Amino acid sequence: MARSRSPNRDKAFEIFKECNGIIKNRTIAEQLGISEKTVGGWKSKDKWIEKTNGVLQSNERSTPLPATKKKGGQLRNKNAVGNKGGSAPKGNKNAVTHGLFAKWLPEESQEIMEAIQNRDQADMLWDSIMFQYTAIIRAQKIMFVQDQDDMTKEKTGESWGESGGGETFTVQFAWDKQVTFMNAQSRAMGELRSLIKQFVSFADEADERRLKLDQMQTGLELTKAQLYRVKAENGDFDDEIIEDDGFMDAIKGMVTNKEVWPDED
Repeated sequence: MARSRSPNRDKAFEIFKECNGIIKNRTIAEQLGISEKTVGGWKSKDKWIEKTNGVLQSNERSTPLPATKKKGGQLRNKNAVGNKGGSAPKGNKNAVTHGLFAKWLPEESQEIMEAIQNRDQADMLWDSIMFQYTAIIRAQKIMFVQDQDDMTKEKTGESWGESGGGETFTVQFAWDKQVTFMNAQSRAMGELRSLIKQFVSFADEADERRLKLDQMQTGLELTKAQLYRVKAENGDFDDEIIEDDGFMDAIKGMVTNKEVWPDED
């Protein structure tokens, strides 16, 4: 005997349709008291996105709705925050854009976009600082050179014929690997300095994350000291690394951003 159709199946689609497809499966599941996986299955099998897009296109061709009908986004929607009357400005294409995302982007990507859309510039810069600083520290382990005898030999190809054959190898000696590592670290630290400069200019004076920048100081000073030592031993200093750009003073909060990095003309 076939299972009867769950009444929540149609209710779930109605919720999805009322929100123009801009709603998470998890949110629908919570409203109906069912599992998120069940909602995802219904969404796929019943082709909600195709049906919703068809309704939207049909509505565009229909006669205009009465002027008394209340318009606006779904509950707690912030797309029109700051606009007069709480509505989107004339010519706004929020619905078109979100409809495009719902049609072409994977659901996981849509959820990520939804999660980050309200993050301000300081938040995004802070995330970038954390990613960059993590990469710098992690590189210490990945690109570590044991000593002057640390050599890497990697097979890159081979060829064989009737008269014999041979294999091709790429060899990296300790100094080659160390130079590559030092140059990569120099570039990475330069990018980190730039991100911190931008963050300091955008973040509020009372932002506690300014204090957390101090925690990076020890690691960065250690890395810069290592760069100094290696390049001094090999006479390979360059102006970019030797020059004191005020980076350490900036993250300590000892001077203002403008004093360290004055505006360029």
